Amino acid sequence: MSAAPDAPPHRGAATVVLCLGLFVLGLDLTILNVAIPDLQADLSPPMAQVQWIVDGYALVLGGTVLAAGAVTDRMGRRRAFVLGLAVCGATSVLGATATDPGHVVAARGGMGAGAALIMPATLSVITHLYPEPALRRRAIAIWAAVGSAGGLTGPVLGGWLVEHFSWRAGFWINLPVAAVAITLAFWLVPESRAPNPDRIDLIGAALSSLGLLALVWGIIEAPTRGWASPPVLAAFTGSLLLLTAFLGWQQRCRAPMLPLPLLRESRIAAGATALALMSFALFGALFVITLYLQGVLGFTPWEAGLHTLPLPGALGIGALTALPLLARRDERVAIALGLALVTVAFAVLAGTGTASGYPRLAVFQLIAGFGAGLVAAAGTESVMGAVPPDRAGLGSAINDATRQVGSSLGVAVQGSLLTTFSSSRLHALTAHGNVPAEAVRALTGNPSPTASAIAGVPAAGRLELLTAARRSFVDAMAVTATTAGAVTLAATVGAAYWLLRPPTTRKHRSGPPGPVTGRRLATAARIVREHE
Repeated sequence: MSAAPDAPPHRGAATVVLCLGLFVLGLDLTILNVAIPDLQADLSPPMAQVQWIVDGYALVLGGTVLAAGAVTDRMGRRRAFVLGLAVCGATSVLGATATDPGHVVAARGGMGAGAALIMPATLSVITHLYPEPALRRRAIAIWAAVGSAGGLTGPVLGGWLVEHFSWRAGFWINLPVAAVAITLAFWLVPESRAPNPDRIDLIGAALSSLGLLALVWGIIEAPTRGWASPPVLAAFTGSLLLLTAFLGWQQRCRAPMLPLPLLRESRIAAGATALALMSFALFGALFVITLYLQGVLGFTPWEAGLHTLPLPGALGIGALTALPLLARRDERVAIALGLALVTVAFAVLAGTGTASGYPRLAVFQLIAGFGAGLVAAAGTESVMGAVPPDRAGLGSAINDATRQVGSSLGVAVQGSLLTTFSSSRLHALTAHGNVPAEAVRALTGNPSPTASAIAGVPAAGRLELLTAARRSFVDAMAVTATTAGAVTLAATVGAAYWLLRPPTTRKHRSGPPGPVTGRRLATAARIVREHE
């Protein structure tokens, strides 16, 4: 990337440092996926708690990143990047030394809070480093590929660490990387901040975070407690009320966390929606297929991680392939094509049977990864290209929030569907056998049991039980793949409509765009008018 005459010094090296922090952030999203059997053998968490361990990081990140975007604009983006790395490192120590599953969940939540500072800071600084449109598009495509690739290569590093050390190494690995990134950031990354930062919307942050927490809690706990149980219904009702209150507060607040007029801009709305639904499908599926690789196909954690490499590899190629389309400001084509490919991939995955083996899974990863790369690069450019540079913190926070909320909901929904349908199927397959109920519960959603899980099963019935567990898991995985495919199909139809719809302009509308209060809402309304 050639430097403009007034370009910040060392911007190539600064980009590498920012991408290092972003890559680790992505790794933390999925690094424990292949460590689940090892963690279960050590701390014995139930399946619902396993989902919290996997999901807590993305949930806190997605629920707080909008507020964190305002914090980075106010306190300085390099300072926020460094602070986020320090928080991630400190809470990683809690996870690495945990003696109880609850401690692991708390550590993952703390790491998500640190990541919420890192993520918008990286994209805001990159936008500041590359004011030239062509170089900025290329830098954003690289940013999107690095972030997604970090999440998708997490199982590879996690598997190696489990094989050679233990699941705890997935936390310890953050400390040296955070130390190196912090040191280099002070040396190479320039400081920047918004010229007129807004006040931090603490009420909006609380309402959105609590609303998402209640929603995910209900989804995760429903298979165990029952979808119609009072606690689950209360969680869903509370989530609806809290998120409704959040939207109402955003309309009334003088400095809202999420200026709703921004979402009327088609590039922002379409890009954010595509990123959210792609993340919902892909990261939920990654949670499921890492269990499949170990429990059904019998791979070790390291082997399972290696067998997920086609996904990040294809994603990187897809993100680079999107560049020519983005150069022509044709992100709509890339988003529609990418979502269509992801939908096709889930149709392949939904056809998996107990005898399918790895080749079908490899095909799924190659198609889904390439399509997701197109969506990641084009969706990010769609959002960031519609936001002026002085609002980069807000734009990057919208981009990050949609990704992480989609990821956390994807793990919660697909994990809960997996548990619900595999439990029902396993009970049906073992209804006439001499199988203790405890063994059936232990194998629900986990076809790779520890010895203690099947200790009460007569030796003659163990093979039958394990076969039934694998069959029920694969049948349930088909349900999760069909659900994810339906979501991306709906997104594809929406993207096609956006692509085929003739451009409209409302530059000459009469009268004001409606009552606007507060500096941020006024800024948002101006952004809408400029880009319509």
